[in-house]
Amino acid sequence: MAPPKKYKVLIIDDHPIFCLGMSELINKEDDLVVCGSIELMKKAGEAIDNLKPDLAIIDISLKDGNGIELVQEIKKEYEGLPMLVLSMYDESLYAERALLAGASGYIMKQEAISLVVKAIRKVLDGDIYASNSVKEKVFKRLTNQHTADSKSPLDILTNRELEVLRLIGEGYSTKEIAERLHLSIKTIGTYRENLKEKLKLKHFTGLVKFAVHWSNKILH
Repeated sequence: MAPPKKYKVLIIDDHPIFCLGMSELINKEDDLVVCGSIELMKKAGEAIDNLKPDLAIIDISLKDGNGIELVQEIKKEYEGLPMLVLSMYDESLYAERALLAGASGYIMKQEAISLVVKAIRKVLDGDIYASNSVKEKVFKRLTNQHTADSKSPLDILTNRELEVLRLIGEGYSTKEIAERLHLSIKTIGTYRENLKEKLKLKHFTGLVKFAVHWSNKILH
């Protein structure tokens, strides 16, 4: 009797301990195996070309960029590769963005281990894994049924603006954000001004307070 096919999983996450634990969990399954683990967004294409994974697990926060932007890039370059976004951040804002970017699922790292395996299998089967509320939000977005009352002020931010806001909230300086995102200090300054305007904040200190409060909120 032939052994079951093993579906290859690529993990893109910059937390080594988490990657090790996730790899051990996945490798215990008869039909799943971790074919590789990388920390950097810029290494994703090379890893996909060399390892030929059946599924990619992607974290939102990466050392050299944003997981949602990576989802968009992979969707464009490797359209048939399913992606599961696994993140520490609450689904209330990021899950919808991840699915609209091209991911097939979103699950929080705090979820039970059994649910992570369930999410992997569901995505490999060609289905969408997300909470019902997230699926409903995405459906309404795609069918233009969003009402003004249902939108958060953060909904109008671009993915890059949201990333800059998160990094401000985590205490990174303008220079550090520029280095992390491989952008100029001037560009980050422009994003700061856009954030103040869109969030109706007059001063940078107000933006920092907003960012810190929001950053703490999305982790709980």
